[in-house]
Amino acid sequence: MTVRNLHALFRPRSVALIGATMRPLSVGATVLANLTAGGFAGPVYLVNPKYATLAGRPCYPSVDALPAPPDLAVLCTPAATIPRLITELGAAGTRAAIVLSAGFEGPADSAAGAMRQAILEAARPHLLRILGPNCVGLVASGIGLNASFAPGTAIRGSLAFATQSGALATAVLDWARSRQIGFSHFISLGDSADVDVADVLDYLASDSATRAILLYVEAIRHGSKFMSAARAAARSKPVLIVKAGRSAQSARAAASHTGALAGADGVYDAAIRRAGMLRIDSTEALFDAVEMLARLHGVHGTRLAILTNGGGAGVMATDALADGGGILASLSDQTLARLDDVLPATWPRANPVDIIGDAPVGRYQKAHAILCDAPEVDAVLMIHAPTAIVPATEIAAALVSAPPGGKPLLTAWLGGDAVQQARRLCQRAGLPTFETPEQAVRTFLQACEYRDNQQLLMRTPPADDTSAPTDKVTARGIVADALRSGRRTLTEPEAKEALAAYGIPVVPTATAENVDDAVRQAALLGYPVALKILSGDITHKATAGGVALGLADAAAVRSAGNAMLARIRQELPDARLDGFTVQPMVSFSDSFELIAGVTTDAVFGPVLLFGHGGVNTEHIRDTAIALPPLDALLAQDLVSRTRVGRLLQGWRGHPGIDRERLLHALVQLSRMVCDIPEIAELDVNPLLASPHGVIALDARIAVAVPSGGGPRLSIQPYPEALEERIACNGHDYLIRPVRPTDEAAYQAYFRQLTPEDIHARYFCAFREPDHDRLARLTQIDYAREMVFVATTTDASGRCAMLGEVRAIADPDNVQAEFGIAVRSDCHGQGLGKLLLDKMVRYARARGIGALVGATLPHNAAMLGLARSCGFTVKATPGNEGVSLHLALGEDGSRPVRPDLVRKR
Repeated sequence: MTVRNLHALFRPRSVALIGATMRPLSVGATVLANLTAGGFAGPVYLVNPKYATLAGRPCYPSVDALPAPPDLAVLCTPAATIPRLITELGAAGTRAAIVLSAGFEGPADSAAGAMRQAILEAARPHLLRILGPNCVGLVASGIGLNASFAPGTAIRGSLAFATQSGALATAVLDWARSRQIGFSHFISLGDSADVDVADVLDYLASDSATRAILLYVEAIRHGSKFMSAARAAARSKPVLIVKAGRSAQSARAAASHTGALAGADGVYDAAIRRAGMLRIDSTEALFDAVEMLARLHGVHGTRLAILTNGGGAGVMATDALADGGGILASLSDQTLARLDDVLPATWPRANPVDIIGDAPVGRYQKAHAILCDAPEVDAVLMIHAPTAIVPATEIAAALVSAPPGGKPLLTAWLGGDAVQQARRLCQRAGLPTFETPEQAVRTFLQACEYRDNQQLLMRTPPADDTSAPTDKVTARGIVADALRSGRRTLTEPEAKEALAAYGIPVVPTATAENVDDAVRQAALLGYPVALKILSGDITHKATAGGVALGLADAAAVRSAGNAMLARIRQELPDARLDGFTVQPMVSFSDSFELIAGVTTDAVFGPVLLFGHGGVNTEHIRDTAIALPPLDALLAQDLVSRTRVGRLLQGWRGHPGIDRERLLHALVQLSRMVCDIPEIAELDVNPLLASPHGVIALDARIAVAVPSGGGPRLSIQPYPEALEERIACNGHDYLIRPVRPTDEAAYQAYFRQLTPEDIHARYFCAFREPDHDRLARLTQIDYAREMVFVATTTDASGRCAMLGEVRAIADPDNVQAEFGIAVRSDCHGQGLGKLLLDKMVRYARARGIGALVGATLPHNAAMLGLARSCGFTVKATPGNEGVSLHLALGEDGSRPVRPDLVRKR
């Protein structure tokens, strides 16, 4: 992940067009016309040895002949010339290039792939950034730059649009102009050989001219890089994404139920949700969603009231709401009584609230006010079909001029010319306005989903949601033994032992070498029992006839075992049979068969799946997917996104399951896959859940030696290995990375800081930071930020926070900006030195080039601490502040970490 030199791409001071021409219908001529018409204020150099002048401008024969190196070069010459041109441009001082040329598509070992790598190698020594190849180019409307061959340019605005489809880029640009939608940036990514979606997100997240980011994505190559950039961007501004290929399924042959159920698109859904973004189904819906973000504010719930002057329109809206999983508000008796007072006696006394087709303006106003007052209503949709009785314009004017009702109001004006002026009135007033009820409902549900995703991004797990005791050594040893013996699948007893090591309850399971031994084991366990075939070659035992349940005595075990062997030897003669497993039958009343599992996605790495289990799980397909690591809140969200999850709460006299035990099992499963990188696939099916708890009845774990390369997990888990206990001046401290569960400890910490200490560290005066600020302090991305806190245990046994040191690295790891503070009543105990030393050691190990910071000139304690740790201390111009700098390389220079300098 890097934003290095992207300013030269998106805000260049000068541009060179390599391959400029006036030849009709050529890319070079179109780009030249766009550059000329866009109003770019800087120099535009043209390069083509065939011309001395073009369009009244000088034309230079080569890069070397240019009067000055351009910030940005636009290349539209044949593919074979691009590597040489990139070399020349980089040597001249150019730091960004847009490669419009095609011919670089193909696998790495093809001629096209070799040429693609050649341009990357040519750019690498100069850190020259490349957009493309095979792209349409970009438009930066804020500086009048149209470096593309799109037909026309973008209207200036505050939306940024980045797309992996060139054809879609030109179509959306034309379509947006017709709707007067403007852009701060319009970016065609092409093949993304260098600059990709994550790089663009990182740049746009800090761009003050961009209020929302829109993406069209066909594929992500680096899951971890994308998730870090997406989560950071979504915390600062709305990010909406159209992900193409919704119907595509993973082509990989899965060896588990989880692998078969976790299609690639479901994983993308989980990633987008976890990043706090909003997924949209189509480009048209994308811009509807933009309007929603601009106009629909204050959505705090999903219960919608529908106010209409026609029953049919209300039914259409209700159907759309039900199809989208929304909630039709159930009106209370009090609300119904208030509506009775203002509506005709013939109204249906239900939601939708049909105020009858002859409704005058006052009836709309009174009914709307009552619905806004109703605590059981979260938002109101007003639908109007034109009538000859009251002009739609009068109704719109009344709604617009009415006092704010405290609830979001959406309007749908059905018809054409008769309601056009009503629509315009509502739009000018900032009300979300639509042509159909379905469109209005879809937008409302998008607003609800976006709110949920943002809340999921910012929610704080409960303070007691910490790691439960686990026996990692046992679990890792089981996996290592299997790999050493050449096996890629754990036996059922091994899989259950590994789960038990992580605190997941499992049914007792005995291994039997043959039928006689199975009979003996059954007698020891007690009848009735379940008998299962034991074979590493049989993935789904029940499908192969390798499972017999409810065996009541020895004769039943013997008969089932012999029949099982005969059937499998006939149908699967090549399968290796290692014997049987025997386990007591476990049966709880009011129980559910669930599935919990793990599979490894090619892009996002390990993913977790939960849903309806049992032998028919692949046919029922009631599952949801999440990215690890999970905490209790994320586990609850995973469960809630399944149909069976709603049943687990209990209904009609049936008690709910022990939800806390279920969530604990899911969290521990997440920790297991985070801790043990050799786990490739895992099934717990069925996971029996009841009011009495949960228990794994069957389990399967596939293992493999992890491949090298980038990070295995898309979201880095809590780095437990960085915890350190230190004794200092008679005190015992735990210095560890911050956790999301530390929010309450941070609140207490701030209350014990003096105003002077708060101002010196945070350059502000807050004493009671709100949840959003605390979430940003405690919910960090360990891939690009680190916070160490010094803690101890107070008299009540709770965690007490004594100080923190925070460092945020730039995406290139060139430097990290740090800040440090110690609780006001703990000064003079050496805590600051311990914390800063810990951060210096961490940053050096990460290959960060330097730690930099700033403080106030009168902060003598900070200045003394910095000098004692080797920082260079230098007053800023005007002596208004002091800068602190520590180079971390052994020779005083930046450590060489090429893997962190450029991520391809």
